[in-house]
Amino acid sequence: MDKKKTAAKQAEQAEKSEKTQEKAQDMKGAREARASAQAADAKAQEAMAQDAQGSAREVKGAQGAQGSETKEAAESEALEKALAAVRAEAEDYKRKWYSVSAEYENYRKRTARESAQRYNEGRGDVIVKLFPIADNLDRAYAACKDDATKKGISMVLDAFNKLLAGERIEVIDPVGEAFDAEKHEAIMAVDAADGEESGTVREVYLKGYERDGKVLRFAQVVVTR
Repeated sequence: MDKKKTAAKQAEQAEKSEKTQEKAQDMKGAREARASAQAADAKAQEAMAQDAQGSAREVKGAQGAQGSETKEAAESEALEKALAAVRAEAEDYKRKWYSVSAEYENYRKRTARESAQRYNEGRGDVIVKLFPIADNLDRAYAACKDDATKKGISMVLDAFNKLLAGERIEVIDPVGEAFDAEKHEAIMAVDAADGEESGTVREVYLKGYERDGKVLRFAQVVVTR
């Protein structure tokens, strides 16, 4: 009887020990499963974190590209504005240069014309001083009886007349013409002869001279009345 109880007790203990071992194994399996689940969850979270970081980098890259494009557009606009300002300034300088060039050209022509006029007037003043010499040569020629002397005087007068022609100076010798107060100076009036009109130049006492329509010396004449 005792042996039976002992055997039963041993069997019961063995069964309990087996159940304990099974329970321990179940708990171990549960721990391992939980650990595996935790590891899988960690890996999933790590993958999600990596995906999030990749997305963030993509967004940041897109924002950087957009910012770069915006910066380039702003720089391009600033350069265009600066270029337009430089072009406008260059155009203004060009316009001023044309204006100054035109003014200088006008000044150069005006001064050249004035210089030429003063030069011609100076030459004219010198030639005017020669008129009395020509008057004396004319008187000497008219009074000379010696043919050789008369020929010499004639040669001098011809040279003088060539000088006048070279200076564009014309002689005013209006015998038989109507009196012109713009070119003639009446020093005496005489009665008109039969068939002679009043106001006609009868005689030239001193020849006159003009150049380009400007009288250098009035002709002194005797006029009929």
